[in-house]
Amino acid sequence: MRPARQARPISLILDEGVAGIDEAGRGPLAGPLVVAAVLLDPRRPIPGLDDSKKLTASRRDELFARIMAEGEAVSLVFMSTDDIAALNIRGATLAGMRRAAHALSRAAIAFVVDGRDVPPGLDAPASAIIGGDGRYAAIAAASIIAKVARDRAMQTLANDYPGYGFEQHMGYGTKRHLQALRRLGPTPIHRAGFAPVADALRLRQSSAATC
Repeated sequence: MRPARQARPISLILDEGVAGIDEAGRGPLAGPLVVAAVLLDPRRPIPGLDDSKKLTASRRDELFARIMAEGEAVSLVFMSTDDIAALNIRGATLAGMRRAAHALSRAAIAFVVDGRDVPPGLDAPASAIIGGDGRYAAIAAASIIAKVARDRAMQTLANDYPGYGFEQHMGYGTKRHLQALRRLGPTPIHRAGFAPVADALRLRQSSAATC
């Protein structure tokens, strides 16, 4: 019998002085967009870093604590619903990335950014890497920081806006969320420029006009 093949550990690129930038929350219908920038120390690698979407919630929490404790520099930026409305989601993402880069307590010699776009106005050279959160340790770390921070924010917002299930779907357009949106109407943290929210707003306005 051929022995079972064991999965090889993921080896991510970790360069000294290169900070990773990633975001969480581009697609949801509600809640903030969160951007993180992380600078890691190659002499203190953190095992298990990967794209946050591939990790369990408990594993993300563990890595979040390690990154915050052992990372050379970590910054977090929350872009509000108003920011997203004013800048659109792409503009808010780029602005958040620029702010996160500038907020690092230690200067980076370069940046690697997950996705297709490099934010303007950075203080060091930058490269956009599609799928970078599965290739670069610093981007993976940033994806974990942004994801955990946003999930925790949505769990808090669930207490402020009960009935929508934010603590479960984190603002994404699930069936339960869409049903609640139609039944209860949008909240101040819903993104009015996103089609399902705009539709719910129109429905509420037309219903109010006929009363």
